[in-house]
Amino acid sequence: MPADTLPAPSKDARPPIGRTLVGLLSGLLVAMLATSIVSTSLPQVVEDLKGSQTSFTWIVTATLLAITVSTPIWGKLADLFDRRGLVLVALIFFIVGSVAAAAAPETVTLIAGRAAQGIGAGGLLSLVQVVLADIISPRERGKYMGLLGAVTAAGTIGGPLLGGVITDLFGWRWNFVGSGAIAACSLVVVALTLPPSSGRMRHSVDVLGALLITLGVSGLLIWVSFGGVHFPWLSAPSGILLAVTLALLGVAGWVESRAREPIIPLSLFRNRAFVLVVVASVAVGVATYGVAIFMSQYLQVARDASATDSSLITMPQLVAVTLASTVVGALVSRYGHWKRWMVAGASCQALGLALLGTISISTPVPLLWVYLALVGVGIGSVMQNLVLVAENVVDPRQLGVATAGVAFFRTLGGTIGVAALGAVVAWRVSTLVPRLAEEASVDVSRVELSRLGDEGPLPATVQQIVAESYARGAGDAYIVCAALAAVAVLCIAFLPSRPLSTRTRAERVADAEREAAIALAGGVADIAPHGDAAEAPDTRPHPPQAPRDENGNRLPKR
Repeated sequence: MPADTLPAPSKDARPPIGRTLVGLLSGLLVAMLATSIVSTSLPQVVEDLKGSQTSFTWIVTATLLAITVSTPIWGKLADLFDRRGLVLVALIFFIVGSVAAAAAPETVTLIAGRAAQGIGAGGLLSLVQVVLADIISPRERGKYMGLLGAVTAAGTIGGPLLGGVITDLFGWRWNFVGSGAIAACSLVVVALTLPPSSGRMRHSVDVLGALLITLGVSGLLIWVSFGGVHFPWLSAPSGILLAVTLALLGVAGWVESRAREPIIPLSLFRNRAFVLVVVASVAVGVATYGVAIFMSQYLQVARDASATDSSLITMPQLVAVTLASTVVGALVSRYGHWKRWMVAGASCQALGLALLGTISISTPVPLLWVYLALVGVGIGSVMQNLVLVAENVVDPRQLGVATAGVAFFRTLGGTIGVAALGAVVAWRVSTLVPRLAEEASVDVSRVELSRLGDEGPLPATVQQIVAESYARGAGDAYIVCAALAAVAVLCIAFLPSRPLSTRTRAERVADAEREAAIALAGGVADIAPHGDAAEAPDTRPHPPQAPRDENGNRLPKR
């Protein structure tokens, strides 16, 4: 087809999104539940399967590790192949992992099933955003951010509560049965409603880069997760594992810089806006994971709350995330401006975390609700919209790796950050307990601080000291999170205030290919501008036009 007759993409050709959105959101929900729903039932799981403390750790770590290392790979595949097929494959991974975990006779099978769930969840976390970018423009997608934010918050915050209720009523295996059933329904809906969408179909997958990134990131997460628990931080095993990990990541960077189709294109990091989005996402990730983990620890250890009660106390954060993401998304879609809302939301998050830094064992619960709601407003205003901004500033042909890159660094940074903050809390507790005990003239020499919570009930005087120490330690962790949230505010403030495109990813790619075809055809064609280009004024010089009458006929020269 000649370049000057290439059709412009039509908005009428876009597929209907109602049922497709239901399938995608249900897939996203099970991906988020995979990381949290089993947390409250872990003690019973390990007891039933006769597991050890190591298996206890790996039941959680396997899923988190699989999600983190697979996310950038799924994102790259989304730029190369049919996105619908990839979503279906990710859902199949998740369903198979759920079945294996639900039927596991021992911990090894359960850990393998959790790893398969993690691979599927990593794909869903990446691909849902990419598929939405195919069928909804950034400007229109703002109003859907509320749904994404609500699902993300429900899976992250509501997962432990739901898992505890299901475990109490039916048993822990039904956590996996239920999530697998939701994934199966999502598979059917996506298969029936989402049309195929071919990628660039260059079958040049960077296998070596993917392998090196997987090994390097796995080593880093294992070092962070096991350091201080299974081996001291300052020990030979710790040093060897860290050195090997850094060497693998260095080689991976070298390979990626020379690969034809790198898993994580280093060219993205020459885009200042993308770098700012990544840094802000890491800061938000640390705050998001940190609030959930340290608030649960604070409530259960310092306030003697049950797992169910601690989940209920954090519900205002879930409500705030849902409302903020819905309202901010609607405002972004209506007015096209995103920066003011994101700066305000990130500021609320920093303020809420700073206030959480003041908590003690006597902080009133209504005040905790206010602090958590402020943090929730920030998460709802910022988290999903950072992905939206990243997609708007990169080449549409790299949208998959950009979207997955933001999710990858947010998860990786959040995991490493929370592990580091956990070490800070442990250090603060180990120094505060002896000091407070000395001030109160209480003997704590027989209390093993590394096994608090596993030794049975403590004497009332010792319990009071331990509770106060954990409360102060959690407060210190939130102060660090507040500082990181302030970094996120600065990053968002320095982002270029570029208007959101009104073109979908498919239309933007078609525009680029159309312009390339016109250029190859040899020049200027009389084609009406469309898409984002139509909004730019035509500043080219034009020769003077001959005068014409009302019917368009040239008037005779005088």
